[in-house]
Amino acid sequence: MRIVTFNVNGMRASIKSGFKDFFDNEEADLVCLQEVKAKRDQVEMTSDGYTVFWNAAEKPGYSGTAIFTKVKPLKATYDIGVPEHDKEGRVITLEFEDFFLVNVYVPNSGVELKRLPYRGTWDNAFTSYLKKLDKQKPVILCGDLNVAHTDIDLKNAKANYNKTSGYTQQEIDGFEALLNEGFVDVFRQFNKEPGNYTYWSYRTNARATNAGWRIDYFIASKRLMPKIKKCEILSEITGSDHCPVRLTLS
Repeated sequence: MRIVTFNVNGMRASIKSGFKDFFDNEEADLVCLQEVKAKRDQVEMTSDGYTVFWNAAEKPGYSGTAIFTKVKPLKATYDIGVPEHDKEGRVITLEFEDFFLVNVYVPNSGVELKRLPYRGTWDNAFTSYLKKLDKQKPVILCGDLNVAHTDIDLKNAKANYNKTSGYTQQEIDGFEALLNEGFVDVFRQFNKEPGNYTYWSYRTNARATNAGWRIDYFIASKRLMPKIKKCEILSEITGSDHCPVRLTLS
């Protein structure tokens, strides 16, 4: 089974930039998208053979997640059951026979870290949600987690530490709290080298110099790791300020 996660930074814009070609060529079993910024009926794209699950934000043109799947799930649920966090279309969960798949777009802490307090309440609630799922069966979490875990996960760690959204100690601690509950950062099990990024700012033309961040992840229950064969960053794929990540599961 191949699962792909991709923050498309606007589904309609990404389609115009070639997303459909990537989608067709990849032939993944599941494609999990974040920041779709649209309702389902606003997106014109054929997806023969796939069932589509869509969670749009209440605010037009903002946030939102989607999953295209060839494998029929036992059940689909939206959000995490906490009204404070369930207005921005950030979570879709599909239950399969052997695991839960959770697609997430974690809130950004914002300019001048204005949303950092909210981010803290989100991290606590979302970790509690994942722990409840994990008690039932293993979990594969994927998406834009809006945090670089360690200093090798972004180009300019020292300059950004505790100053920039995505690399504050609070956000790092929230990520580590999740790992401490029995979850694994899958890519880092296969590749421990620096310079592997999934996001590059448009504002600074960062992609040309690979001045990026690794903020898009696959996280899995530790007991599921023997079934995971590969986790790859597809940095050659353009059309967004992020790139896709692919997981191969036996």
